[in-house]
Amino acid sequence: MLILSTVAAYLLGSVPFGLVITRLFGLGDLRTIGSGNIGATNVLRTGSKPAALLTLICDVGKGAFAVVIARILLGDSAGIAAGAAAFIGHCFPIYLGFKGGKGVATFLGTVLALAWPLGLITAATWLAVAAFTRISSLSALVAAAVAAPIALLLGYSWALAVALLLMAIVIFIRHAANIARIRAGTEPRIGQTR
Repeated sequence: MLILSTVAAYLLGSVPFGLVITRLFGLGDLRTIGSGNIGATNVLRTGSKPAALLTLICDVGKGAFAVVIARILLGDSAGIAAGAAAFIGHCFPIYLGFKGGKGVATFLGTVLALAWPLGLITAATWLAVAAFTRISSLSALVAAAVAAPIALLLGYSWALAVALLLMAIVIFIRHAANIARIRAGTEPRIGQTR
């Protein structure tokens, strides 16, 4: 049952909501717009705030939904595994040849469902950095980096902290190009097209 729930969570995470929503809104193929990423930040570059918001909600939701269902059926460990699997599905979706998003929204949804106080701190960190720098990628990197240490400081399990750390590592890897642009001072600001 644990294996089945993890596989199901991965398949749910693999659903490319950004791609589906931009097509439903008549905005074209998201992979040919802006950064080519399938996440909400790139959907915003289409100029459609409703499409971007809906993508954000769906990408957060698939992480949270996977955690909640697995936790109800099989317990906390299954919830952690399902959240991580949904996150991996978003980053490496089977439906798109394993070329997916950067995982930030799904990471947030997973953290919120696993430990909502930690999720709120993670979201607040993103918002604070975004308000100060107007750089979405930097906000995501900082929020991902602090999640695991804060989980330990708040007394959450080592299993949760390790899962968050591994997801954060994936987020950093997926943001390699962004990190290079941040260092060069050329990373686009929120709402700015490339």
